[in-house]
Amino acid sequence: MGYRNLQECVSDLERRGMLLRIDAQLDPRLEIGAVQRRVYQAGGPALLFTNPVNCNFPLLGNLFGTLERTRFIFRDSLADIRRLVDAKINPFSLIKHPLDALKAPFAAYHLLPKTVSHAPVLECRTSLSNLPQIVSWPKDGGAFITLPQVYTESLAKPGFGASNLGMYRVQISGNTYAADRQAGLHYQIQRGIGAHHAEAIERGDLLRVNIFVGGAPSMTVAAVMPLPEGMPELSFAGLLGGHRIPMARLPGHLPVSAEADFCICGVVDPAKTLPEGPFGDHLGYYSLTHDFPFIQVEAVYHRRDAIWPFTTVGRPPQEDTSFGAFIHELTGPLIPTVVNGVKEVHAVDAAGVHPLLLAVASERYVPYAPERHPQELLTIANAILGQGQLSLAKYLFIAAHEDAPGLHTHDIVAFFRHVLERADWRADLHFQTASTIDTLDYSGTGLNEGSKVVIAAAGPKRRTLATEVPAGLELPPGFGPAAVCLPGILAIQGPRSGQGRGECDPAMEEFCRFYAERECFDGFPLIVTCDDSPFAAAALNNFLWVTFTRSNPATDIYGIGVSTRAKHWGCRGPLVIDARVKPFHAPVLEDDPEVKRKVEALGVNGGPLEGLI
Repeated sequence: MGYRNLQECVSDLERRGMLLRIDAQLDPRLEIGAVQRRVYQAGGPALLFTNPVNCNFPLLGNLFGTLERTRFIFRDSLADIRRLVDAKINPFSLIKHPLDALKAPFAAYHLLPKTVSHAPVLECRTSLSNLPQIVSWPKDGGAFITLPQVYTESLAKPGFGASNLGMYRVQISGNTYAADRQAGLHYQIQRGIGAHHAEAIERGDLLRVNIFVGGAPSMTVAAVMPLPEGMPELSFAGLLGGHRIPMARLPGHLPVSAEADFCICGVVDPAKTLPEGPFGDHLGYYSLTHDFPFIQVEAVYHRRDAIWPFTTVGRPPQEDTSFGAFIHELTGPLIPTVVNGVKEVHAVDAAGVHPLLLAVASERYVPYAPERHPQELLTIANAILGQGQLSLAKYLFIAAHEDAPGLHTHDIVAFFRHVLERADWRADLHFQTASTIDTLDYSGTGLNEGSKVVIAAAGPKRRTLATEVPAGLELPPGFGPAAVCLPGILAIQGPRSGQGRGECDPAMEEFCRFYAERECFDGFPLIVTCDDSPFAAAALNNFLWVTFTRSNPATDIYGIGVSTRAKHWGCRGPLVIDARVKPFHAPVLEDDPEVKRKVEALGVNGGPLEGLI
């Protein structure tokens, strides 16, 4: 069951017309990534680049580029996983307690990796500089492995049971790394490798690391699964792949994924870091250069028929969007079993995933009350923000299921309408003003540092939302034009921001004072100030991306008619979010114009991408 290696997968997809070979000579620096992004946007096939410049290995892109293809790749095991969920058996609990799988419709041994003596991945050796040098964006600091499976084990409890397999950024050239001997290891907060690294620091020991690339497709998906700490991703890979994952012992090193295409072995010195980055990341901006751990590389192995899988990331949607959608299909029904009272949680991809969560939950604390207001919702919101990577959210909008049993978080327009019809800005804003946020988010007060706000709405409808710019709207000097993003949400273009990190902007405070005695925004409870209001209002994804990636709640939320009562901040008029680009924000990702023209040329009549772009 399932593909045991990448070669089986590629062969099957090509036979079924779901993979396109591209024999044109293209450069792994910028060109191949740009092609992959364009074909992804077109909903196109997986791509096998057979003739990359200065590279001896074929490159595989867009493998998970559509949700339908991802489902197809794992078609042999999805039915079993869904039956488990339908039977209210948590498949992730089986990873921790494999004997419970005897009650499930497949064998327990799929969860347990198996040790094998033959490993195709160890057949050949090479060096970092001979690996494909994928550079995705013009200002990237070097070449990166973009689909790595970084394997570590607990120093206190070595073995598969306390292992971690994560997809962390690996930089293999550039900066001050010693060529062929060092590779950057960038991992964000709330990632499983952090516990192993902390053990190494406490003990003063080296942390052994193996980086697998390729192999069974289930290994790639397992590396991005947000599993609870202590649940080994190798077991989930076996569950999803429908077979036990073969691991080979390598003297002096950690076990290696026998069917992987590549394996990089090395150690992390817990006392040392080096500058890593920049890198064009999935929020749509460059994550900048910072000191991160690095791997002292000891050996690089590959199989004889090795294929190099890769992806590129950028402003959503991208290929990792399909990852997210697939993970939601697998895990979404389990969320109510983790946090009591939760019906749905949606980490919004178009807003960069972590910046924005939408949730529907029960409000049952006082079921006999004549009118609901947020009570249990606040308890549930705190529980959501205490769950793994959900804790990195900046904005959490949460609504009461009882007010609209048919409300769903993936209907984003309807969800915002429901919340904005009910929100009382004097009572329904709940801030954490100094907290952690996503490592890749530069809107906060520092690396990993920012704030959060919970916006909870329950009870009857309070207002009717407007859908047109108010007639004769008066704007302060330097502001305008205005445009409607969604019902009840108005975007107003503002002057260039000069705001400092961690500061509020006097220009925004003056904007709010300007309207303190003016009743201009009837039906618009939310105003977003931005650099380009027509752009923000042109599409839902534009509004989500601009608003939630460019604002930090504690410094960028303002209000008209503000007041503070018992340390609770609120406003009687519209809430105002300043989503202008600030001087300390990271640069936006932009394609190289010459590369863009070359990619366009591949889509002309007779070109390798004719009909695709």
